[in-house]
Amino acid sequence: MAPGKLVLTGAYAVLEGAPAIVVAVDRYARADVGGPTGEVKVDVRALQTDTGQKLGLGSSAAALVVAYAARALARGEDPRHATVRAQIFQSSRAAHAREQGGGSGVDVAASVHGGALRYRLGSSPQSEAEVRAVDLPPGLVLAAFWSGTSARTSDLLGRVNGLRARGGGDAVFKALRAAAIDAADGVGNARTFVDGARAFARALGALGEAADAPIFLPAFTELSSRAERENGAFLPSGAGGGDVAVWLGTAPPSAAFLERAHDLSIAPLALAVDHGGVRPESPS
Repeated sequence: MAPGKLVLTGAYAVLEGAPAIVVAVDRYARADVGGPTGEVKVDVRALQTDTGQKLGLGSSAAALVVAYAARALARGEDPRHATVRAQIFQSSRAAHAREQGGGSGVDVAASVHGGALRYRLGSSPQSEAEVRAVDLPPGLVLAAFWSGTSARTSDLLGRVNGLRARGGGDAVFKALRAAAIDAADGVGNARTFVDGARAFARALGALGEAADAPIFLPAFTELSSRAERENGAFLPSGAGGGDVAVWLGTAPPSAAFLERAHDLSIAPLALAVDHGGVRPESPS
C-alpha cells in the first residue's frame, strides 16, 4: 500500500526551484498482482469520496507508486528497502510526469517515503530531487478540509504556465519562491512555520490573481482571512481550485471558524500523518 499526501507549503513554487513541505497521510492506494500475466490491479477508493470524486490527496501518484511496489514484491524485492524505494521513486516520478505533462514529483515522494518531507527539485532537469525527512514541530496543529469540489490540476498549471510564458509575473513568482523558502526554513518551530505558511498563502493568492487561475475558491479566501485573525493559516493543499485545504496553527480552529466552514460547505476531513511510506500490507 502507498499513502496519499498533503502539500503544506511550496505549491507551484516547487516548480520554481523552491522547497515544498509535504506530508504523507493515512489514506492508501492498494494493489494486487494476479493472473497468469502478472496484471497489477490498483484500488484508490480510499483516496476518493464515497461517490468517486478525487479529494486532491495524490491518488494518481499513489496508484503508480503502489503498482511499481507490487511488481517489486512479485520479484522478491522489499519496497521498504532504500535501494528499492529509490527505484520505485524514479520509475513512478517519470511515469507520473508523462501522464500529467510535467510536475515536480512531490506527491510521488510522499507516497514512497511517508512522513513529513522537505522536497526540492535539482538545479537541472538531469539532477536528482532533494528529498529530506523533517519532523513537524511540537505544538503544530494540522487539520484537513474538503472543498466538496474536485479540481483539474492540469488546467490550473496551464494558466500559471501561461503567466510565466508571458513574462509578466516575475515579481509574483519571486515573492512566491521567497515565501516558500521562508516557510520551509521555519518548519522546526510551530509558530515560525505557521507564520511562514500564512505568508505563503498570501503569495499563492496573488499568483492566482495574476494568472487568472482560481487557486483559492471564494470560500477558501474567506476562511484564510478568518484563519489569519486566529493567528493560523488556511490554504489549498497543492494546486488549489477545489480539492483539499489545510489549517495550520498552534491551536485548533475555533468553533466559529468551524461553523463558518460548515456554512460554506467546507467539511473537515479526518486524516493523520502516515510514517511508513510504501510497504506490504500487513496480513489481516
